[in-house]
Amino acid sequence: MPLLHCIVHCIDKKPDDSPSVLQTRSQPLAHTTALEHLLADINDSYNSKPSKVWGLFQEDHTQYPLPGWLTDYMAQKMDFTQLSHLAAEHLKKQIDESNITLSGHILFAHYQQGMTHYLTIAVLQHSEGMVIDHDLEVYTARHLDLGQMHLATRINLSEWQNNSQSKQYISFIKGKNGKKVIDGFRDFLGCQEGVDGPGETRTLLKAFSDFVESEDLPEEQAREKTDHLLSYANTQARKGEVVSIEGLSQALDEDNPKAFYDHIRNKDYGLAPEIPADKRTLNAFHRFTGRGEGLSISFESHLLGSKVEYDAARDMLIIRQLPTQLKDQLQRKKD
Repeated sequence: MPLLHCIVHCIDKKPDDSPSVLQTRSQPLAHTTALEHLLADINDSYNSKPSKVWGLFQEDHTQYPLPGWLTDYMAQKMDFTQLSHLAAEHLKKQIDESNITLSGHILFAHYQQGMTHYLTIAVLQHSEGMVIDHDLEVYTARHLDLGQMHLATRINLSEWQNNSQSKQYISFIKGKNGKKVIDGFRDFLGCQEGVDGPGETRTLLKAFSDFVESEDLPEEQAREKTDHLLSYANTQARKGEVVSIEGLSQALDEDNPKAFYDHIRNKDYGLAPEIPADKRTLNAFHRFTGRGEGLSISFESHLLGSKVEYDAARDMLIIRQLPTQLKDQLQRKKD
């Protein structure tokens, strides 16, 4: 992961009406192994966060100036330090105007993965810890606590510049800071929501369930394909990458790699070729399965409460909208 530029500033806003205090660094950080490891850890922490907003820049660059500054930076009309100073001052203004309590170090990093350029902006927090030095003395020390990183964004600069139709080149953590802080950070970025990650993921899982049903797969194969889907989608999420419908289709069936892709296109679920997978929605998706005394039942968990109802008092499952093939068999038996 080539690191192009990185700089850190510090902001402190007390929980009162006093203005925030911004301390800025005058030049980028030197490229060291420690800095590269820090950025890798920040990326890992960012990717692990289950709840994110995906979107694009607002068009009004007067009220939301960050994309205008980024345009000048990418055109080499300003350097990285100037970009970070303008952005940090803008964040300070946003904090003061909204009276948001927020303190921490603000890291700006421009890096490259493959051919893709990214900008990460993260507010980093500290925790107190205990260390033992070379003389075996115990003392307290402050350290970065990336587990508490709840305010950060990643901007895909390459997609922003090269794909005018994209609505998901910005992502930011929808963390635990509260709605006021999250809204303030969104306004600082000048970001509008473009893609409903959880909704898109639910649609993808619905398409998958329909696909498994249409293929009339044996239970073992259906479970195997479910595992492949979750493995592929979670791997993409861990890497901070979107789910490619074409890539997922290949992961589901190497012998027929276009089957799921064609199913989605033919049924017109309205899914984009690439979607940001929502980890919470993925984690809630699995199959309920039971077999015994000549009876075999299996269904996706998201159907419980809609197509499938469990009546514990009467030890009964109520199934609505039976699969067509099953209804045909039952009708033929009845006739």
